[in-house]
Amino acid sequence: MATFDLLGISGSLRKGSFNRKLIREAGRIGGATSFIEADLYLPLYDGDLEEAKGIPASVQTLSDQIANADAVVISTPEYNKGVSGVLKNALDWVSRTEGTPWADKPVALMSATAGRAGGERAQFDLRLDMVPFRARLIQGPEVLVGQCSAQFEENGQLKEGSYTDFMGKLMDALKAEVALAR
Repeated sequence: MATFDLLGISGSLRKGSFNRKLIREAGRIGGATSFIEADLYLPLYDGDLEEAKGIPASVQTLSDQIANADAVVISTPEYNKGVSGVLKNALDWVSRTEGTPWADKPVALMSATAGRAGGERAQFDLRLDMVPFRARLIQGPEVLVGQCSAQFEENGQLKEGSYTDFMGKLMDALKAEVALAR
């Protein structure tokens, strides 16, 4: 594959978030030609705001980034057994934009959490949240990074092992979907 433009979406706003590190690793391990990290600092969805002012520029930027990427990786923390409010808010806002930026878009899901399960419930929740958008979700292998504070090197890279193996296989599957779309 000559080029592979990847958009990374982290469901955590923290600069040092392990989910941010995970999407960056997806780009590195997957060999993305270009990688853009989405900005989810968006206003809370409010129908009155949308009616009064239209789609916020930051939301339109995110929607355009989704539409223009060859593929998207989304990494979510697990908050109370589900996706973060930040991520759900972004999905809700993008659903209000013109066109269908997610339709047929290859998308890989992953998660990093402090607990042992690595965000399994949040990923299940995210899969359900993505259904209306008709994205081409990669079914596996699942990348569920548990006890995440012990899984990354100081430079932000995943420690070599099963997580990097799973990530490589997931990114290979994502790139195969991109090739099918071309």
